[in-house]
Amino acid sequence: MGLYDSYLALRFRLDDADAPEHVALVITERDLLEQGAYETLEAFVGWAFEFGSDRVTISVSVLDEAVVPTLARELRDLDVPHRVELREPGDTERADAPVQVSIGLGGKREFASVVRSLAGEVDEGALDPDDIDAADIEQRLVFPDEPDFVVKTGAERLSDFMIWQSVYAELYFTDVNWRDFRKRDYLRALRDYQDRQRRFGR
Repeated sequence: MGLYDSYLALRFRLDDADAPEHVALVITERDLLEQGAYETLEAFVGWAFEFGSDRVTISVSVLDEAVVPTLARELRDLDVPHRVELREPGDTERADAPVQVSIGLGGKREFASVVRSLAGEVDEGALDPDDIDAADIEQRLVFPDEPDFVVKTGAERLSDFMIWQSVYAELYFTDVNWRDFRKRDYLRALRDYQDRQRRFGR
């Protein structure tokens, strides 16, 4: 770790503000085509746990679902310090692992699946529509955990990402492209997070 990285790490550790428990990263399939992209991803996950997080969610947006199987093979082989669970379009099983990866499973699709599930239960008489609340929705999400901090590289737009779960998350956009993202960039993001006062929609 370079001198500047060490300085940022020290500033982070001396700050009384908490680290984000759950960090989410939003990247694209094109980001993963860059040389060294998967090594950077492995490093990112390592940095998150090194600096106090206990869960990482990675969302990979795709333009063509034909690339999903190829990306899935690569992402299942990530060399990271914790268990990885991966979900693709069409998956409905809840993810519950320290490292969660979504490939092309957008927030709109996930939410639509929840709505269909609830509608089916109402139609069967198993659920009263007047009793449906936020907990019923959250119980049916593939990625039920709410991130504290969402990092997006390269552009100031989130794409179709965890639209229910990230409503109260702190968002961080950096113009650093994924191929150039370094530890110091992650530490800068954490310092920005520490300087914020979370309001949770208030």
